[in-house]
Amino acid sequence: MNYKILIAEDDKDIIDLLKLYLENEKFQVLSAINGEEALEIVENNEIHLAILDIMMPKLNGFELTKKIREISNMPILILSAKNLDSDKILGLDLGADDYLTKPFNPLEIIARVKSSIRRCYNLKADEVASEKENILTVGELSLNTESFMLTKGGNEISITPTEYRILALLMKSPGRVYTKMQIYELIKGEYFESDENTIMVHISKLRDKIEDDSKNPLYIKTIRGLGYKIEKQK
Repeated sequence: MNYKILIAEDDKDIIDLLKLYLENEKFQVLSAINGEEALEIVENNEIHLAILDIMMPKLNGFELTKKIREISNMPILILSAKNLDSDKILGLDLGADDYLTKPFNPLEIIARVKSSIRRCYNLKADEVASEKENILTVGELSLNTESFMLTKGGNEISITPTEYRILALLMKSPGRVYTKMQIYELIKGEYFESDENTIMVHISKLRDKIEDDSKNPLYIKTIRGLGYKIEKQK
């Protein structure tokens, strides 16, 4: 399949560099120099993954991420010169799957893009082949690994691809504790650096969606000093 990658970046040199590397890997590349142009491309094309800069005119990367999430669950990789934890947390909180800071190694970008594509678009085949039963159930939570649909008490809950992967991992082994590093490696495919904040933000967003009280979770438990588990329900 010829996957289409969107690069939204106001620096033409960066667009040209990434385009060279991506096209060398047989990806089809579309580009935009501002957020409004990028959103128009998403609305009128089948885009499989987006690489977004934060500091863009007309519509910045944070705003663009939020608008894309309203219409698509495609993987979103934020690429920015802003390296504060608060910026990274905000990007992930709005629905981005990954966050890299400039300057960057183009080969790392390519590795992350390929890993995201494999996870998002080959995941269905992998899950169906490995699972005899495509419904994971813990308490009132039901996760369909074929349609990627999550319900709680029969009510559908919208989750991002990364949130799906974390929840599926935990729900397959209720009671098992996973460290932050194990979760990062298992959902990202390749490990580049320890990034606990990334996992913490995704866990927090999941709790907001599935827990009656996210401050006192019944499902996703923090095991202090170790990591996370999903609690077995009686």
